[in-house]
Amino acid sequence: MSNIIILLPHYNNVSGLQRTIGSINEESTPDILIIDDGSIERLDKSSIKYTGNVFFRFLKTNSGIGTALNIGLDFAVSQKYEYIGRLDCGDICHANKFTKQLNYLSNNKDIKLLGSWARIVDDKGVFKYNLKHPVDYETIKRKMYQNSMFVHPTVIIRTEILSTTGNYPFKYRRAAQDYAFFFKITRQFKSENYPEILLDYVMSNDSISYKNRKLQVYHRIRILIDNFYFGFTPIYSIIRNLILLTIPVKILTFIKSKIYR
Repeated sequence: MSNIIILLPHYNNVSGLQRTIGSINEESTPDILIIDDGSIERLDKSSIKYTGNVFFRFLKTNSGIGTALNIGLDFAVSQKYEYIGRLDCGDICHANKFTKQLNYLSNNKDIKLLGSWARIVDDKGVFKYNLKHPVDYETIKRKMYQNSMFVHPTVIIRTEILSTTGNYPFKYRRAAQDYAFFFKITRQFKSENYPEILLDYVMSNDSISYKNRKLQVYHRIRILIDNFYFGFTPIYSIIRNLILLTIPVKILTFIKSKIYR
């Protein structure tokens, strides 16, 4: 049994699931939990080829990624894993992604959440831009008022913090539960990003972020209001997100492709 479990939600994307699992190339093989979120065709366990331990959970109906991930968090706690990692179907791990992050966490016991930089690609693998969020905790904590400072499938958390933070908040399901979850963690625990691109992150037109972008920004504003204090940063961030509601996602993606290289 590994000291880390990778949560990998799945919904009607067997080829993406296989591609992601096939990209895991580590010095020490992590365990994987696949949570099938009510796929139309039941996932065939025998189709998953992996040298490490693979566990499965099957939901009867499609309940959303937040519900699937919370089932994964509960599993990790019950099995006493020290760390919890994340991947999404279709994303590609760079060599020793988890080994590098775990070594860093082992040498920095005060860090409870660690993400990494990512290479953003479309669903055909064509490069869009590199996403390099801030590395240091103080900058991350301040900029969380603008947007999430973590690429969700890159993060590793220490399981111990869940007794304080709880799981992904249900009220922001299908849109911004990861932002709310990370916001809560960064307010209470030291969090950083590993300064290296360790993942190819697929930004697809079928992704939750793309389809539910306006709902996502709306919930982001709600999260900012829930964590509001009277100061420049939260006021500026709310105004900024109100403006983002009016800008089409294709234009934002184009702007990012020119800024982030």
